[in-house]
Amino acid sequence: MDAVQRANSGHPGAPMGMADIAEVLWNDFLRHNPADPGWPDRDRFVLSNGHGSMLLYGLLHLSGYPISMEDIRNFRQLGSPTAGHPEYAPGLGIETTTGPLGQGITNAVGMALGEKILAARFNRPDFPIVDHWTYVFLGDGCLMEGISHEAGSFAGTMQLGKLICIYDDNGISIDGEVQGWFTDDTPERFRAYGWHVVPDVDGHDPAAIGAALQAARDCDDRPSLICARTVIGFGAPNKQGTAATHGAPLGESEVAAARESLGWSEPPFSIPERVYQGWNVASAGAERQAAWQELMTGYTAKYPELAAEFTRRMASELPGDWAGIADRAIAAIAAAGETVATRKASLIALNAFAPALPEMLGGSADLTGSNLTHHAGSTPISAANADGNYIWYGVREFGMAAMMNGMALHGGLLPYAGTFLTFSDYSRNALRMAALMRIRTIHVFTHDSIGLGEDGPTHQAVEHVSSLRLIPNMRVWRPCDTVETAVAWRHAIERADGPTSLILSRQSLPFQTRDPAQIAAISRGGYILSVTEGSNTGAPAIALIATGSEVGLAVAAADQLAEDGFSVRVVSMPCLELFLEQDALYREAVLPAVLTHRVAIEAGSTGLWYRLVGLSGAIVGLDRFGKSAPAGDLFKHFGFTPDNVAAIAKQLVEKD
Repeated sequence: MDAVQRANSGHPGAPMGMADIAEVLWNDFLRHNPADPGWPDRDRFVLSNGHGSMLLYGLLHLSGYPISMEDIRNFRQLGSPTAGHPEYAPGLGIETTTGPLGQGITNAVGMALGEKILAARFNRPDFPIVDHWTYVFLGDGCLMEGISHEAGSFAGTMQLGKLICIYDDNGISIDGEVQGWFTDDTPERFRAYGWHVVPDVDGHDPAAIGAALQAARDCDDRPSLICARTVIGFGAPNKQGTAATHGAPLGESEVAAARESLGWSEPPFSIPERVYQGWNVASAGAERQAAWQELMTGYTAKYPELAAEFTRRMASELPGDWAGIADRAIAAIAAAGETVATRKASLIALNAFAPALPEMLGGSADLTGSNLTHHAGSTPISAANADGNYIWYGVREFGMAAMMNGMALHGGLLPYAGTFLTFSDYSRNALRMAALMRIRTIHVFTHDSIGLGEDGPTHQAVEHVSSLRLIPNMRVWRPCDTVETAVAWRHAIERADGPTSLILSRQSLPFQTRDPAQIAAISRGGYILSVTEGSNTGAPAIALIATGSEVGLAVAAADQLAEDGFSVRVVSMPCLELFLEQDALYREAVLPAVLTHRVAIEAGSTGLWYRLVGLSGAIVGLDRFGKSAPAGDLFKHFGFTPDNVAAIAKQLVEKD
């Protein structure tokens, strides 16, 4: 109450309503060690209804995590770790960024699945080194969001028995009593998913809460939902049970009345030492971790190779010989010189890289045969056997992306998965959360343009590449052939500070010949693919800048322009944002300022390309929806031909 009041903004209702549940969970059930927030076998706690962030900050502070009372006083203030919604901070005990409702529970499904996969891979008789629970708080809003259906259905199918969700059933959302717009029979809904449900629990009775949690833990063959009846804003005598407590300060007079109602006489931001002592979980946490470490010592003695592999993976370290493996694989792919679709090039790269990376965990949203994410060493994961490396996500694009976030956050896994590029719209907010948290997930987006063909404009991505490029900290690669695709995969695997989107074609693309220096330059996002000297020494030089399927088009147009006497530089730009991050000297070497006649070519939205061609340049792009027709016909119809590109380049020169 005090933190929200001081900030003059926030959500006091959920923290007050769930405080009784939180106290029982954190003191009596949650296995964690505030002295080491990254302990691999800790229980995970996710506040899916992230607007109730002050509950989490209070729990962390009282439990001994490095959230100070000054941080609490500075709730929602610039530079404070106590942001308006929880933001991923593993050193502080904040397991994930929550705020957009429904994603927290879906992250938690990914965490619980990660626990199950790693347990199946590493545990041995008498050595359960991976053996922890994932607990989630969620509210009506999370359950109304469609992603919760994707997550709930998947979790039930996978029988994630180490997942326990506690539903804050207070009947109130921002607009008031939810009975006007949310009348689902929630217990039956989750039973239909295959969950164990503990209904009708008094969320303000510690004994009832403890019994419900124990019942959930006893049923470890299914995920559990505890439906806890609570009063939003519990303790505020005039506002509790109403939407007035949801998203606004209670007001000084109501805070004072709540203090009296709750029998709390301490001034704001003052906690008696006896209360801190009651929350002293540090010693218990240290003892639990010490017991686990003793278990790990015995495990290491008996299974040294497994222990080393587990330690490496949980530290997110690549194998020691990774660089050599990647170098040799890319050299072999370059030597093969295959002309294939880049979705097939992606599979070639996976087959080369995956054997060295057992942490890679693939999947697809019901498009495995189209995305080509199932490599030669892929083995399926099921409820009965989690010792695999491939997930059939079903048609759950948003859920898939958010579960991948959860698996990446859990640690020990490198998740990648695929769908059509146009369906990135469904998963976009989870992609944004991955970028915000700076976690490593790899998204394979195939069927990248009008090259999709006959399925038509509903499936033809036009604005999607630009849309993904607009997400801060998202790296977007649109490679033109097998070599660029392999380099893109390598970059995504080695990147430790954010997600990567791989944009891949359905149609075959011509292999481009390069020397070793050019292959090395691919990793800088953009490089000179070819320079053709024309016979007309007086004609100004032209730069053609292209990505993906349009690189081959640029090369063909350059040949035509050279026949007409023009000197032409073809620049392949597989990762625009990475190129723009390079130093000025490199950018100038690739696209010198004196090279003013520039044409960018990409079968998609044109807006971002003005950053490279300037207002005086030209762009061959697509700022409208496509049509249903064979791909070759569509490229001709929309002007993606060597003749048209050459003509537009000539027009630029003629303007001068």
